[in-house]
Amino acid sequence: MTAAKSRVQNSLDLYEKAEQLIPGKTQLISRRASSFAHPISPIYADHAKGSRFVDVDGNEYIDWVNAVTAIILGHADDVVDNAVKEQIGKGSLYTLNSPLEIELAELLIDTIPSAEMVRYTKGGGESCSVAVRIARGTTGKDKILFSGYHGWHDWYQSANYLADPVTGEFPFAGIEPIGVPSALAGTAIPFIFEDLDNLKKLFEENKGEVAAIMMEPMRSERPKEGYLEAVKELCHANGALLIFDEVSSGWRISLGSAQEWLGVTPDMSVFAKAMSNGYPMGCVVGSREAMEPADRMFISSSYWSDNIGLAASVTTINELKRRNSTERFKEIGEKVRVALEDAIDSVGISAKVTGLHTMPTLVFDVPEPSMQKPIDTLFMQEMAKRGIFAPTSFKATLSHTDEDIAITADAAAESMKVLMRALEGELDTLLEAETARPPFRRLVN
Repeated sequence: MTAAKSRVQNSLDLYEKAEQLIPGKTQLISRRASSFAHPISPIYADHAKGSRFVDVDGNEYIDWVNAVTAIILGHADDVVDNAVKEQIGKGSLYTLNSPLEIELAELLIDTIPSAEMVRYTKGGGESCSVAVRIARGTTGKDKILFSGYHGWHDWYQSANYLADPVTGEFPFAGIEPIGVPSALAGTAIPFIFEDLDNLKKLFEENKGEVAAIMMEPMRSERPKEGYLEAVKELCHANGALLIFDEVSSGWRISLGSAQEWLGVTPDMSVFAKAMSNGYPMGCVVGSREAMEPADRMFISSSYWSDNIGLAASVTTINELKRRNSTERFKEIGEKVRVALEDAIDSVGISAKVTGLHTMPTLVFDVPEPSMQKPIDTLFMQEMAKRGIFAPTSFKATLSHTDEDIAITADAAAESMKVLMRALEGELDTLLEAETARPPFRRLVN
């Protein structure tokens, strides 16, 4: 008997080809099939619009991942895309500089509390690397203390020659520092988020050598009261700069991003992802004191001033302002939370919705920790079958509608009914997918 064809067969066939052609199979590690419910979840998309995408097999999904938060207005937003098309007609890259560099810089300085000067990049990891270069050049020191995820570059991945202060394993679980010079060991040192004693100890052990703290100020939860203020004070007391990595936290919680919402202004900040609604763009912003010495540092790339990313960013940020994004994200996020809580109550499953409105997250109660990932994978599996692409967290765009939320909640309720059966002893029978494996462990909630 011939095996039944998968509803995502074209995705599976392409992924098999990719394995032979592309080391690692995907360009972004978070897009590997192992991050979702493989082989039930789709792997390749054909097109996307608004809150939805269609995979290469013709299946439509409501998207709650949104290019790992790079999409903020909605897929293929007409206003941004029209601005990009207009710019393409004028030229995507000039021999000379573009006045859009100045326009975007002024807009960022007007919007982000920490911004007095600006440099551009094409992605988040690159922005972090530029910020580290500037911090080292400005302070004349070499070492970086960090908490959170900051990309693939050598300065950061060298930390995997050390041990995580909590687990004793690699700071980035599952990622070995293959190809990273071992001579960099000890130049990037992880600290425990919300543990000031640990941070003080690291400053003492590396006295006079720390150029900066690089950290994600928050992700799904607000940090403890006074924590970030204390980190800033400790940083400055030791002659180091404070850098906020807002690649993930930027724009949704507030137009001025997490730093504005939390009321803590760092010396420098890095942004990418959502600032351009899907077009490659990133930036480093900071105080004049921190940034101006970069005038004498070699930090240079042809495509950092390409007009497409600049035009997309100017338009995206202006549209976020015009569409009252801060209030709208709160409204959408709270509707998602209520809808998921109603689904939980209707099914009677033991679960809760945690996190801020920018990332409502389902947490299922399990009888033992080893069941957590299989249960979460089963949820992804069942949601994918019902046309919803989501892990257990939901990251909205401004294009998500009340109808999208209602459909998602209905699918969640049906999926939770399957989870109830799994928790009663049918997990092995019901789980068709491989247990999802996050590509790395983050250090910030």
